[in-house]
Order: sequence, then structure tokens, then C-alpha cells
Amino acid sequence: MPEDHGHGPPAPAAPGTAADAEKPERDSQLEAAIGRQVRQYRKQLDLKVSDLSRMSGVSSAMLSKIENGTTSPSLATLQAVAQALNVPVTSLFRKYDIQRDAVHVRAGNGLVIERGGTRAGHEYRLLGHALDKRVNVEPYLVTLTEGSEVFPLFQHEGIEFIYILEGEMIYRYGGSTYHLREGDSLFFDSDVTHGPEDLIRLPIRLLSVQARQAE
Repeated sequence: MPEDHGHGPPAPAAPGTAADAEKPERDSQLEAAIGRQVRQYRKQLDLKVSDLSRMSGVSSAMLSKIENGTTSPSLATLQAVAQALNVPVTSLFRKYDIQRDAVHVRAGNGLVIERGGTRAGHEYRLLGHALDKRVNVEPYLVTLTEGSEVFPLFQHEGIEFIYILEGEMIYRYGGSTYHLREGDSLFFDSDVTHGPEDLIRLPIRLLSVQARQAE
């Protein structure tokens, strides 16, 4: 390994520093916040732990640990639990009130989650989530390929902004259609039916930022 002559980013904090000591505390707070949300949603649906286990495929023992905040569940486990509870996976983080300056997602990463268009072959990668108690903001990288279907009937609360990164399509919003190419964008109330009506040039990649008032 070449010697460090003082150029480039500073070295990470050594073990035992204040920054290193803060990490376990932040992790335990996050685990406890996730556990509270899972328990709250489960009870709202009048489900037993065993019921949620059967619906999600996650063992009752693991669910008990999650609800008690004594384990760090994987994103795949959280996604399975969220799907069984019929809530966005980001909603499990709502009680985690420690503010972060930024959420950094490296190229090609991002949590692949299921949304209304997943069954139509649309891939959604969640690129972050808002921690503000007043509004929920979810940015997605959406990819449409040869196996994707058109679906101009999406409808959900809030507002949405889409920006075309690659490809070309006809996008319907209510009674109007828009011919969208690379660099084009659309901003609209998402409670009106909307979605791709004709996929002209594939693959299509677009950035979708969806926002709604927090519950």
C-alpha cells in the first residue's frame, strides 16, 4: 500500500474515540424505534406475533427481538415485515427522531422495494427517506425494461416529481398525455391517475420523488 503523504481524505477515527462510542447508542435507538413501529402497526391490525410471523415468513422469535429492540434486522427482513403489515418500509423508521445531515446511496445501490407498479415489471429502488415529522418524502430510481408493462392508473396521496434520465415514453396524467424524453420532467398532484401509457424507447430510467403529509 502506498504511503500516506498527507494528501486525500483524513483517516477514519480510531477505535475508542468519541465518534466510535456514539455508534452503538445510535444503533440501539434505531432498533428501539423500529421495534415500536412494528408493534404499533401489528396491534392496529389486531394481529398476534404468530399471525405476523405466518404472513411475513419471519420467525416469531425474530419478530419478538425486533419489537423489543434487541436485534438489528436486515433490510430484507424489514421489507418482509412491512409488506405483511401493508405499509411502506420507510414507515418503520418514523419514530427514529435523530436527524441526519444526508443519506448517501452509492451508484447501483438502493433498497429494491415493492410498490404498485412492481407487478407490472417496474423496478423501484428507494434512495432515501425523510425523517421530518411533518412530511414524508421518498425518492425512487424507477427502471422500465422489455418485461415492463404500461400502467397509466397509478393513484396515491401527495405530490410527485419525475425526471427522465434515460429512454422515451408517453406519460398519461388524467386526461392529458406528455411525450417525455431524457431531461424532461413532470410535477403533479399524485391523487390524479397517472403513469406510462406507451414505452417508446427502452430501457427507461426515471427519478421519482414522492411527497405526502405525515400521518
